[in-house]
Amino acid sequence: MYTLDDYDFDMPEALVAQQPAARRDHSRLMTLHRRRGAVGHHRFYELPALLGDGDLLVLNNTRVVPARLFGRKATGGKVEVLVLDYAGGRANQPTAGHFVSACLLKASKRPPPGSRLFFGRDLQAEVLASREEIHTLRFSFPGGDFKDRLEQAGEMPLPPYIRRPGRKATAATDRQRYQTVYAKHAGAVAAPTAGLHFSDELLTRLGERGVQTVELTLHVGYGTFLPVRVDDIRQHRMHAEDFAIAPQAADRINAHRRRGGRIIAVGTTCVRALEFAADADGRLRSGSGPNDLFIYPGHRFRMVDGMITNFHLPRSTLLMLVAAFAGRENILAAYRAAVDRRYRFFSYGDAMLIHSGLNRPGVKGSEAPC
Repeated sequence: MYTLDDYDFDMPEALVAQQPAARRDHSRLMTLHRRRGAVGHHRFYELPALLGDGDLLVLNNTRVVPARLFGRKATGGKVEVLVLDYAGGRANQPTAGHFVSACLLKASKRPPPGSRLFFGRDLQAEVLASREEIHTLRFSFPGGDFKDRLEQAGEMPLPPYIRRPGRKATAATDRQRYQTVYAKHAGAVAAPTAGLHFSDELLTRLGERGVQTVELTLHVGYGTFLPVRVDDIRQHRMHAEDFAIAPQAADRINAHRRRGGRIIAVGTTCVRALEFAADADGRLRSGSGPNDLFIYPGHRFRMVDGMITNFHLPRSTLLMLVAAFAGRENILAAYRAAVDRRYRFFSYGDAMLIHSGLNRPGVKGSEAPC
């Protein structure tokens, strides 16, 4: 249960979704009972029929920034940069026209400190320091806000398993679809992908059904892209990600729990934020700061009763989190069923609702053990 190989599974590469569904809420939705291991097969737009007025959906309203920059070194060689600390860096700039951030950097030859990088006419950067895979860059631009420069020069930081024939082949589509419809606070370098399935229309229908929603923020960081490099997963250390839970949101969630309602987290990011901020008595505390919680089997869940999530990479911390919630054997069996039925995997793929009971009349008849 604590060995990295315990979280491996076979998945054909053809099942990695390269494009989102034609409509956000038309992706497929597998339901998984977290104790019985029974699965059902639906479409995401059926969600209002599966939930009810005793359910509260928790949404992550982080906004993905176009944090990937393509440029050149002073020597002329190509360079690719991923800005990692947009939210934290932007708030701590000493002067206008400059921005300092930790970055990932890809080049044929690693540029040493002091090197200058050029990203078009109005944006350049100096390498201040390098440590392992992280480089500290000081961006310079004529004036205004770094946000404006990223909007002009940056591209959406799609994960490496989403391949594009040309850098800008579907740039407009990705800027819209690799973003939730309720995104507000800029700072993420990866999307909270479970939320990509929600449309404005679906949120309206859920409200009419009596399903409430509440928002928190967790800025998804570059740790999402990093593999687990230890055999004993208990030795893995998560990279911290900034989160914020407002007092009003915490009050609503706590009141809902007191009434006996269920808390349904939309995405692993919401799960990590809720569980990190919960006290020993299962009461949610408001607040903000870095969140480095690593959830793996053995974790005692204090806040979350259900979860909507995508299908995750083998041997990943995200797979370990859902295994902690639903049981490793249940998850791996459900993933085998997903492969057999040709579900689409990863960021632009299909979704799963992990639950302890559904409100849909007669839904149990459409479920079966894996």
